[in-house]
Amino acid sequence: MKKKLLDFESGLFRSFNYRNYRLFFGGQCISLIGTWIQLLAMSWLVYRLTNSALLLGIVGFANELPVFLFTPFAGVLADRWKRHRALLATQTLAMLQALVLAALVLTGRLQTWQIICLGVFLGCVNAFDMPIRQSFIADLVDKKEDLGNAIALNSSMFNAARLVGPSIAGILVSLVGEGLCFLVNGISYFAVIVALLAVKVTGRPAEKRRGGVFQDLKEGFSYAYGFIPIRYILLLLALVSLIGMPYTVLMPVFAKDILGGGPHTLGFLMGATGLGALIGAVYLASQKGLYGVINNIPLAAGVFGAGLVAFSHSTDLRLSLAFLLVSGFGMMVQMASSNTVLQTVVDDNKRGRVMSFYVLSFRGMAPFGSFMTGALADRIGAVNTLLFGGLACLLGAVVYASKLKHLRSVILKAYADKGLA
Repeated sequence: MKKKLLDFESGLFRSFNYRNYRLFFGGQCISLIGTWIQLLAMSWLVYRLTNSALLLGIVGFANELPVFLFTPFAGVLADRWKRHRALLATQTLAMLQALVLAALVLTGRLQTWQIICLGVFLGCVNAFDMPIRQSFIADLVDKKEDLGNAIALNSSMFNAARLVGPSIAGILVSLVGEGLCFLVNGISYFAVIVALLAVKVTGRPAEKRRGGVFQDLKEGFSYAYGFIPIRYILLLLALVSLIGMPYTVLMPVFAKDILGGGPHTLGFLMGATGLGALIGAVYLASQKGLYGVINNIPLAAGVFGAGLVAFSHSTDLRLSLAFLLVSGFGMMVQMASSNTVLQTVVDDNKRGRVMSFYVLSFRGMAPFGSFMTGALADRIGAVNTLLFGGLACLLGAVVYASKLKHLRSVILKAYADKGLA
């Protein structure tokens, strides 16, 4: 069994058979650990300085609003530009943001308005980086049948970083403060930039189009909305992202006020979510067929919602960690399964635009969800806010499951047309 799992040709790590994918994977591993270190340090810094759940929501809103505004246009450009060069630019800009933030904190000059402005800047970078990066994965593997494995491994990397990063951040914040966390993140970007410089992509050239950006955007929207499985996948993902995913905004509240802990506790909570997500990603990477991936989507959304409902009423750290592990598993399986289905059914010349809608559904709802979550928690409390979010996710999963038979038949027909059945 061990030999089979490690077999690059057909096992769990079969996407490592491609040199470009190995390079990108390794660079991202290091960079994403730094990203998660910064995310936890930032949330703790804001709550420590302001002691306000509402301001946590406002900062989250400012960080994610550009993703909602600009991601659809980034998808158009991802179908026009050379994705390799575009990623080098976005990663470099993200590195500069982290270094500026570190300098402000370490010199004691950071103010709340600067946090918001730097968050908006990073949000603008992410708005272009995420759909381009999602689309770029298809350029790193030669065989389309390995794309699902590549996406799942990419998700496992993301969530291994989610597991390791917050744990490191909790220690660093306690020992030396948040500033060093931001500096570590800035330095970590060198790894992915060097990896991208070493990648030799022979994929599609930049595509020249006669129509304007808005015309291409309209074409992509009509395609995504008109294909029923894509439409339902994106709608469920948007619902879960709007109502359920912003639970992370309230993690400092649960860590400090409900569980009576500190930054270590916050690191454990975020780490439990990351561990559950990592287990989910490995589970998906081990699957070889696409049929099971289709069925995973509503089931995983329901598991995520149920985990949030249980966590919302837990006052015991061990139980809270267990419930967040379940939620992390459900979140990752839904997200990665949705990504895999979308990337395997989409036409290649519309991949960037469809993946921008995926990012819009997954991350673009976050600013509104963060703001709404912070405002609700200020009025009805963090516990009731999280309970409401979990129940809404469960309801969305039930509605999607009622349409699953029809959606599955349409997806399988598309696979048959592409030779993937």
